[in-house]
Amino acid sequence: MSRVVRALVYGDVDLNLIDGSAVWAQSTVQALALAGCETRLVLKAPVETGRLTDPLAGLPGVTLVRPAEERLVPGQAGRPLSPVQASHLLTRLDQDDPCDLLVLRGRRLVGQVVADGHFDGRIWAYLTDIPQSAAAMTERARAELARIATASRRLLCQTEELRCFLETWVPAACGRSVLCPPAVPEPGFPLPDHDRPHEPLRLVYTGKFAPLWNTLPMTRLPSLLAERGVPVELHTVGDKIHDDPAHPEFRDAMFRALHGGTPGVHHHGGQPREEAMRIAADCDLGLGWRDPQLDASLELSTKVLEFGALGLPVVLNRTPAHEALLGADYPLFVPGRAGPEDAAEAVAYAAREPEARGLAAARCREAAHRYTLRAAATRWRAHLGQVFPPAPAGVAHRTRPLRVGVAGHDLKFLTRLLDHFRALPGLEVRVDAWSALARHDPAAGRDLADWADVVVVEWCGPAAVWYSKHKRRGSRLVIRLHRFELDAEWPRQVDIDAVDRVICVSPYYARRTLEHTGWPPEKVVVVPNWVDAEQLDRPKAPGARHRLGMIGIAPSRKRLDLGLDVLEALRARDRRWHLSVKSKPPWEYWWIWNKPEERAHYEAILRRIQTSPLLEGAVVFDDFGADVANWLRRVGHVLSTSDDESFHLAPAEGMASGAVPALLPWPGADEIYDRRWIHAGPPAMAEAIAGLGESQDTWHAAAETARAQVRESYALDRVAAAWTDLLVNG
Repeated sequence: MSRVVRALVYGDVDLNLIDGSAVWAQSTVQALALAGCETRLVLKAPVETGRLTDPLAGLPGVTLVRPAEERLVPGQAGRPLSPVQASHLLTRLDQDDPCDLLVLRGRRLVGQVVADGHFDGRIWAYLTDIPQSAAAMTERARAELARIATASRRLLCQTEELRCFLETWVPAACGRSVLCPPAVPEPGFPLPDHDRPHEPLRLVYTGKFAPLWNTLPMTRLPSLLAERGVPVELHTVGDKIHDDPAHPEFRDAMFRALHGGTPGVHHHGGQPREEAMRIAADCDLGLGWRDPQLDASLELSTKVLEFGALGLPVVLNRTPAHEALLGADYPLFVPGRAGPEDAAEAVAYAAREPEARGLAAARCREAAHRYTLRAAATRWRAHLGQVFPPAPAGVAHRTRPLRVGVAGHDLKFLTRLLDHFRALPGLEVRVDAWSALARHDPAAGRDLADWADVVVVEWCGPAAVWYSKHKRRGSRLVIRLHRFELDAEWPRQVDIDAVDRVICVSPYYARRTLEHTGWPPEKVVVVPNWVDAEQLDRPKAPGARHRLGMIGIAPSRKRLDLGLDVLEALRARDRRWHLSVKSKPPWEYWWIWNKPEERAHYEAILRRIQTSPLLEGAVVFDDFGADVANWLRRVGHVLSTSDDESFHLAPAEGMASGAVPALLPWPGADEIYDRRWIHAGPPAMAEAIAGLGESQDTWHAAAETARAQVRESYALDRVAAAWTDLLVNG
């Protein structure tokens, strides 16, 4: 960030009651302040206790907006704001003092703000209360989430699993979704020695009291453990008891259990966060045990992190998310079906086995270190730095913004660059989107040509020809040429005297362009394709080491048949090898499927997949779509078996994801990719891949080398900087 960014924060949460959502609001404001933002937190409800708000009031750059106390909303009358009231208030606050980003939590609230339309493009939506299974994701929910994603600058996802699920069901979320996990404060006081537990052993739970959080059966643990000869106390902190219509008796029963003298239960009520941490730190074992219905949740239990930061081990359910966080061999997972007897057994084991308790504490402490407020501030700075980049040095002297026009029929390879241009201070961007390769609105084109200081035309096709003949004197024209254009007449029709730069994506195609056209060499420059390394860098799924991937298999020059050669050679050794293909089927491209030789090529491939014993059940075709980052989590090796490519993004995207690239020597490949990844033919490729597949460490080392290479050469920020210099300085 080159300037102070102004954030407006509102969560559909009551900060008088301590639970995870209220703590989210507090920690988000703290992290934004640490990241250098000017932050206004708008409160939903009148302040009845300052337990969560008082620590924020003294932070530099933080302002608390109290609608009830300041009488900002007519008719609020001491009640919490409704989503409609909140949306209207946020709009008024922004009109009086504009914000750069609006951070929101709560699906109903975000939906209302999106419907009102004032903040489109500035919303950073933190969504947890969304469907988290295929069964729950209705078409209505998908449509609602698509509207939210389209209106949002960023979608803040608590976990990788939630991000990938959202991207799978809501394509508009792809590229907008970033990780924003919970943040836990580091204790501001000396921690007690947990090597010597109290007698009786002290268990602790903090947060809301709700049926699925097992808070009622939790109060039985002291008596269940007494039957096992293990004396324990249960200490609880919090004041939010859910009124659950599905369990009408729960609220009263929970209140009685906390306040009615239940043996071994010590309830401390609601406390400021710092005091809650002190109470928990003075205990021996944290409780994160929940109803098994929550085991499939895509969210992260903050209990582990909060207790881990205090040096406490935690008893909790065994779930894939918890295994990923703490290790499959974590010793204090609740066994069996995670009922009360099982939880009591886990606590008894912790009480009797100090080594297990120590190992669990170390794992929880290590996990918590990755989720501190300082780590959250670092993540926020990175997210904000992408969206609010510094102004290019070359525009500082200008009296008005540099006007950049972008034209073309297919801008998919420019999406992130366009986002970057629009975000740059000192640039104004307009787009002339052609409806087809040779179809456009000439009046719109003339308006853009007359307005722009620089016009960028994507593809050297009819749009390039048109703009070369309608260039305004004093403006600059930049054309990007890919590959297929050289086989057509358009380059010869371009008025090269009107063109300032022709961008090619590889050295080989720059040379081919010069040979084919005879254009002045000084006009042809190389700027490579970009890879969104940050979005693609995600943890691999189990089994990725033995899965090949191909992205895009049409037309036939992509050579899926050679990819099958590689797969057959690998499966002749080891049946764990599989191939995933992410592509539109060739018959969805009419200009491909209408060619008899193309159709024959794919019919032969499909027959081969159906009849080859080595390929049976080993090839998976996945839908074409924007969720490439999610798809690549399952892939350990990305193949490029084409006859010809101008750049081929697929191997680079695979490298950024932590996969190893494997290429055949198509012309120019060795000027884009390291020769170690290029193989003479399918047998050599299979041999190299098999060697990497034998050892997790060997494969991982190769993947890390590839990841470092792609970040150094083709990361979005580097390529965007090259483009920015070209636009601003020529």
